[in-house]
Amino acid sequence: MVILGVVFHAIGGFAAGSFYLPLKQIQKWTWESGWIVNGFFSWIIAPLVVALLTVPDLFGAILSAPPVTLTWTFLFGLLWGIGGLTFGLSVRYLGMSLGYGVALGFCAVFGTLIPAIHDGSIITLLTTVPGWVVLSGILVCVLGIGLCGAAGHLKEAALTKEEEDKQDFHLGRGLLVAGFAGLMSACMAFAFAAGKPIAESAAASGTDPLWVNNAVLVVVLLGGFATNAVWCAYLIGSKGSWKDYTNSDAPLVRNFSFAALAGVTWYLQFMFYGMGSTKMGEYDFTSWTLHMSFIIIASNLWSLYLKEWKGAERKTIGLLVAGILVIAFSTVLIGLGNYLQGAIGAH
Repeated sequence: MVILGVVFHAIGGFAAGSFYLPLKQIQKWTWESGWIVNGFFSWIIAPLVVALLTVPDLFGAILSAPPVTLTWTFLFGLLWGIGGLTFGLSVRYLGMSLGYGVALGFCAVFGTLIPAIHDGSIITLLTTVPGWVVLSGILVCVLGIGLCGAAGHLKEAALTKEEEDKQDFHLGRGLLVAGFAGLMSACMAFAFAAGKPIAESAAASGTDPLWVNNAVLVVVLLGGFATNAVWCAYLIGSKGSWKDYTNSDAPLVRNFSFAALAGVTWYLQFMFYGMGSTKMGEYDFTSWTLHMSFIIIASNLWSLYLKEWKGAERKTIGLLVAGILVIAFSTVLIGLGNYLQGAIGAH
């Protein structure tokens, strides 16, 4: 059962690590033009269609949840939407390998510390062996972020002005955006926790346990869409980007198709995350770290395939690889600490 959960998390991680590829195929559109189409499919169309197919009484399950549940689930989705928006920008400024690694590294840190501070378990982190393991993972994650930043600095220093403009690579701006994206993206884990009553209502109405989180995602991702829609509408209006959708020089069918493909792929990560978390049993607390680990692996495989770091010096590549491996190892430590704490609690 747990193995199946790991497989689902691996599929979700691969989807998350791949969604930006179709967006890179969009031509002669501004970033916001493609992003909002991607968002419409990933946060409105895909979750609604999948939920209608898998949850017998979808709207009944949602509306039967307490108003406070709906409010917090939507609010965390709203905050996560800010993370999704800025995550796209971090990949734009840092590339897939560095952007994913740094943003998810920050996400691992914030996703562990913020709940601990909120519920008071930070004391446990500071005074128990499992807590020390988790804190060690956080420190290792910060080290990995530093190594990735050093690699990015070397890459940026080696770029000519023409190459830098062509790649749209900006280390300082990208690191700031990635850090903020990591903080906000951690809200997805909080949204699932807040939306448990919705999942319970879905289960009570006859939904297969494997699919109960699909009802939660409808509310969460609606919040995510709201954030992105407001920002993209502002950019499209202020820059006149709405003209992209009627630009005869742009491959419109191609652009809409790739944006939609990116959106569906982006959604699949959370569909499989929700499925995986239902199969983890007592190991459910490792879901978030597993999810991020697989995303890091997938994004870096694509980064190698796309040769984003082609021409970089061996030292630069070495630092990048070391940073990514350290970040991946940090998520293992954080998951191990959670496991040890769970084992102690079980006794």
